[in-house]
Amino acid sequence: MKRIILISMTMMLVLSVAAFAAPTKITFWTTHRPPDSDDLQKMVETFNGSQKDVQVSMSIVPGAETDVAKLMTAVRGGTGPDVYMLDRFTTAERAAAGVLEDLTPFIKKYDPNLSSKYLPFAWAESSFRGKTWSLPFDTDTRALYYRIDVLQKAGIDISALDVKNGPITLAKLKDIAFKFNKTDSSGAYSQIGFIPHINQGWHYTWGFAFGGQFADLKAGKVTPTNEGVVAAFQWMYDYYKALGPQKVRTFLSTYNPPNNPPQQDTFITGSVPIVVTGDWEIAVLAQYAPNAKWGVTYIPIPKAGDKPSTWAGGWSYTIPKGSKHPDAAFKFCQWMTGPDGQKMYTLTSSHLPTIVSLSQDMSLFPGQHAFFQKTLAFASSRPALPVGGLFWDALTVAMNDVMDNVATPQEALQKVSDKVQPQLNKFLPLQ
Repeated sequence: MKRIILISMTMMLVLSVAAFAAPTKITFWTTHRPPDSDDLQKMVETFNGSQKDVQVSMSIVPGAETDVAKLMTAVRGGTGPDVYMLDRFTTAERAAAGVLEDLTPFIKKYDPNLSSKYLPFAWAESSFRGKTWSLPFDTDTRALYYRIDVLQKAGIDISALDVKNGPITLAKLKDIAFKFNKTDSSGAYSQIGFIPHINQGWHYTWGFAFGGQFADLKAGKVTPTNEGVVAAFQWMYDYYKALGPQKVRTFLSTYNPPNNPPQQDTFITGSVPIVVTGDWEIAVLAQYAPNAKWGVTYIPIPKAGDKPSTWAGGWSYTIPKGSKHPDAAFKFCQWMTGPDGQKMYTLTSSHLPTIVSLSQDMSLFPGQHAFFQKTLAFASSRPALPVGGLFWDALTVAMNDVMDNVATPQEALQKVSDKVQPQLNKFLPLQ
């Protein structure tokens, strides 16, 4: 009897200790900054309060879409985080570099049907060579924003920008924008109607607008010298030549320097009243320019009759190599990229969800956000390449050379091909 009592007491003690066991603590790194990082912190706090098994600590670290230097250094030194927020189109590149854990075993263990719940393009961006290396988080589309109040005050007719009239042509946009341009007594710009490359006016933005194709995945080739991409770069070359490349650089160094706080963004201040950016700008404007009167329309088209374009990007959640608590990390990744997390982020940040069921829930897209949700139907996406980040950076260098009129589009884009294709060849075949 004493032995039975002792065993019972021991079991009760074990159960009691287990019940009060400390939660598994994991670290989460993001390169996002306010206001998006504020939304992420609230999500982390909501996750932590939803259960007791896993508790997450979030840190903001240096980096950007293609800059993961801090992550790679930490992983190699054995001090990496348990979870890292990664720009989704670079997933294949980071997986190929051996920085990420393969999530396929976790998916098989916890939710074998997970892939069917996400938009196909987002899931494809999270995959490489038949395995899944990240879980899709948000997505977004891009459009042309314009400040109704600022342009009307300048006496400019903006009826052509009304979304009801369809996409504006690039020639008509230039006419409107150049009417707003103003210089001071020294000849320097004090305001510019439209600057193609700021915010989301990337190489992909204009390349897609001209019908360009950046890669042929079946052939295993990057195609920066595609006719449409070259035409887009030629348009940029000519536009900046008309503005004066150095005068634009001087203006931006004054009015839009690096790490410019959101409230001093040139669109918010009105010094550049037309800009291409994403749906998240809705939340930014609500916070930093609540009294501004603005509109949104399609990205401009090269000529009348062309179909409108946009592209969708987005981030993902990964488990870096060396995570000390991969199962707990996956639980957190699942929540952040699952229905609860994505719904919360959609409502607070004005991004779009990648979960199919949420993407179809129009109650999540009030006001102007509904326009972006509809454009997702014809959005392009960046090619998911194991050299995606390298390709992006090389295209950015080429774009800058063309904007500065120091290289022709063909010359600049051929350099991109010469730099990136040999690196891509190391991973062939892609499919």
